[in-house]
Amino acid sequence: MSQDPRGRDLTHVGADGAARMVDVSAKPETARMARATGTIRMERATLDAIRANSIAKGDVIAVARVAGVLAAKKTAELIPLCHPLPLTDVQIDLVADDALPGLRATATTRTFGRTGVEIEAISAVCVTLVTVYDMAKAIDKTMLISDVCLLDKTGGRSGDWHRPKMARPLPSD
Repeated sequence: MSQDPRGRDLTHVGADGAARMVDVSAKPETARMARATGTIRMERATLDAIRANSIAKGDVIAVARVAGVLAAKKTAELIPLCHPLPLTDVQIDLVADDALPGLRATATTRTFGRTGVEIEAISAVCVTLVTVYDMAKAIDKTMLISDVCLLDKTGGRSGDWHRPKMARPLPSD
């Protein structure tokens, strides 16, 4: 197995240096949860149009939430070394934030399995925000997607992890 500059084993790199999927068949199944977040900043008029549901393509919030759920379910098809997971729950929270102005997305993913759901949560946030962009780009091409990160995860051998307050991208997290 190869190692990173700190001397830690690289789990997705074989002895020959080739990328590989990690074999998780011997790992115990545990309850897993991950929560990720991100933002999309936009012109105030764009946010107002989304709130008023007056975007020509339709209900931006509803479509973006469904897209986020679909993204979580299809993560293994998009990220080459991710395991396909039987997700037991995907929740997408998409709320307006006047301080941005824009929207904040939070995705929570859950499973009972041998590997975590962090990438599924991050993928869900990204696709949720890209869908908002797609739905509203006709009136605002200046929108900016940013601050995508993992907030916390539970379960598995490494246990629980929570983003330290000082490392959080958004003051209200």
